[in-house]
Amino acid sequence: MKSIEIKGTAREIAERSSVQSKALKTIRKNNGVPCVLYGGKENIHFTVTNEALRNLVYTPNIYVVNLNIDGKEVKAIMQDIQFHPVKDTILHVDFLEITDGKPIVIEVPVQMEGLAEGVKAGGKLTLQMRKLKVKALYEKVPEKLVVNVAHLGLGKTVKVGELSYEGLELLNAKDAVVCVVKLTRAARGLAAAAQGKK
Repeated sequence: MKSIEIKGTAREIAERSSVQSKALKTIRKNNGVPCVLYGGKENIHFTVTNEALRNLVYTPNIYVVNLNIDGKEVKAIMQDIQFHPVKDTILHVDFLEITDGKPIVIEVPVQMEGLAEGVKAGGKLTLQMRKLKVKALYEKVPEKLVVNVAHLGLGKTVKVGELSYEGLELLNAKDAVVCVVKLTRAARGLAAAAQGKK
């Protein structure tokens, strides 16, 4: 996995929810994003700027985040993100601290490889799942999961249960379809013509 550096500033948590809510509004108004780091001895509440998160959030890539919170450095992954329902701005981000020897759960992008047999026959290859959820030690997590589709015929699928990667446990349902070669009108026409010649 690639790494990215993000600087943050620790923030205090108010005991009264009304005070806390006001504080969060002020942070967001000043172009900040409230964040929480979980997984360590104690949860750390901190703030980062919108700009600092841009390269982490608006990308298909996955990253190990080198968090620097007031000079304290921690390795983490982004675990959850909340967007504003209308404006699509980032409201909140949860990070999970990475501990050596302890597996993490993260979604990894899927990349198809090869020219499917069914595509040669006029079908259309469709990726149904852009990411798969994996459990692994962070150093074992690849930047992408490559799925070879060269063998896929018309109407055929690749399911999660058919895939395996060294050092990774796939957590999605085993019968979930990752990619499929769909029959098109052109493919049906070719199939019918082939039947007619027999």
